[in-house]
Amino acid sequence: MAGQDFAKETARVAAGRPKSRSLTPLRGLLPFLRPYRGRIAVALIALATSSAATLVLPQFARGLINAQGLSAEQAHALAGFYLDFVIAAAVLGLASAIRFYSVTWLGERVVADIRKAVFDNVLGLSPEFFEVTRTGEVLSRLTADTTLIQTVVGSSASMAMRNLVTLTGGLALMFVTSFKLALLVVAAVLAVMVPMLIFGRWVRKLSRVSQDSIAETAARGTEVLNAVSTVQAFTEEAHERAEFATSVERSFTIARRRTLARAILTAVAIFTAFASLATVGLIGLHDMIAGRLTGGDLVAFIIYGFLTGGGVGALSEVWGDLQRAAGASERLMELLHAVPAIAAPASPVLLPATSEGGGGAVRFDNVSFHYPSRPSYKALNGFSLDVKQGEAVALVGPSGAGKSTVFQLMLRFFAAQSGTIRFDGVDIAQVDPVALRGRIAVVAQDPVIFSGTIADNIRYGHQQAGDEEVRRAADAAAATEFIERLPDGFNTLVGERGVTLSGGQRQRIAIARAILRDAPLLLLDEATSALDAENERLVQTALANLMVGRTTLVIAHRFATIRRLARIVVMDQGQVVAEGDHDSLMAGGGLYARLARLQFAQHGADEAARDGAP
Repeated sequence: MAGQDFAKETARVAAGRPKSRSLTPLRGLLPFLRPYRGRIAVALIALATSSAATLVLPQFARGLINAQGLSAEQAHALAGFYLDFVIAAAVLGLASAIRFYSVTWLGERVVADIRKAVFDNVLGLSPEFFEVTRTGEVLSRLTADTTLIQTVVGSSASMAMRNLVTLTGGLALMFVTSFKLALLVVAAVLAVMVPMLIFGRWVRKLSRVSQDSIAETAARGTEVLNAVSTVQAFTEEAHERAEFATSVERSFTIARRRTLARAILTAVAIFTAFASLATVGLIGLHDMIAGRLTGGDLVAFIIYGFLTGGGVGALSEVWGDLQRAAGASERLMELLHAVPAIAAPASPVLLPATSEGGGGAVRFDNVSFHYPSRPSYKALNGFSLDVKQGEAVALVGPSGAGKSTVFQLMLRFFAAQSGTIRFDGVDIAQVDPVALRGRIAVVAQDPVIFSGTIADNIRYGHQQAGDEEVRRAADAAAATEFIERLPDGFNTLVGERGVTLSGGQRQRIAIARAILRDAPLLLLDEATSALDAENERLVQTALANLMVGRTTLVIAHRFATIRRLARIVVMDQGQVVAEGDHDSLMAGGGLYARLARLQFAQHGADEAARDGAP
């Protein structure tokens, strides 16, 4: 599966075995560059202009030096020569500014597009992907890796092209000035390129491993911070600090090795370049003394030599950036091209409209399923269930019986390995998952509350709902009373994951969200488990009204809340072992009766303990 392949690839590369040692992964950036061909053309023109101006300036220096010994009249004629020099400098400055703005804009724009594209794709991946991939890993790629891409597109690539043009132009003009000395410089450039290629491969390998290590650190930090209350409750701060410190130090060690490789690459390249130039300069000085070169020619040649050497040195720096960016691009493209395990079919079948009888009837026919992370364990084993339109059915059973799996498959978060699941008579494997989920409202046992206002959270899933609709949903969920006591009412900010709200308040907001969605199928994972007795009664009444005319599947953890339902399905080890109403199941003994007696006995003991408390 896509998620498993992604995790295996991440582990393989983290072990230091990158898929490729070339810059080929950077080709993945081309689709993001194509829409901005005009901006690229402007940058290239500005780059060519600035490079040409840079190459012209040494010619003016040669003319000024060769002008020594001219008469006063001839020297006066050099004023126009000076003006040309100033104009060339002005062109160089303006072209450099345009190039800088264009490529920097391009880098920011491309990175923004990549981040959006990767996030869009990741958001559509199935939960199976996140079973084997940590959220912190994904976030690291969206931040740290895209920053490397921005450096290349918005800076390094431009520097590489500018220095390549300068190097090429400088070499050509050096051949024009002195063929013999130019051949010596070419030999020096070749001597510099060899360590660049050797050390460049080392840098890219270390860069990929370094980015994986950073992602691992980010994933660890995200996981701990999301569970900080648990960490503190179990006084494991010291352990988590040590674990995080170990992860950080591991990242630092890898980064230090990568930096050392780049430093050696830079040192070797610069030393080789300038040592070669010094040698060439010494030979040129002998040629000038022998009359084979003028002083101006030698100075111009040396300036071109410095431009060429500087270009080679800069290319060695840029090469390291390109190696790192290739690794980052490879990682980002893995996310961008990850394919969801559950995707819409090529020709999806439309569900019947609600007005045409589409009321949320559900049918499981001999369904078997195991989670990708547990292939040897069947969460459902030949499971069959037929729920008529408008019927309310409770699923009960011990932990691990398969109750939550029924919801996961109904929502098409996973696909069954065998059997069929039908919604309003249509096989859901032939339906677009988005269209299917649009007919379902869910209230989880541990509901997710987003940062933002209470109204935003109730409106989630029905963004077009007006304020009055939001208030009516809150009324039905017995939430309005506590909401209006808050400082800003429905506009109160709830913080990340609803941290400012109690468990019962979060659950009532989630119920209001499901009420507002007004879907034909309700999936309730013990929607009243976190409420006190009074609010539970109010919400039960609201849910009873909501369930009229709608199909409802209820995962029941508290048997007292499902006594009134006419149909209770008992599950164990992924199969249906009994069904009926509460009284008939109690009279028949078996698993349901045993679980119910244990729960009611525990509830009675709790009540007695509370009554006897001082």
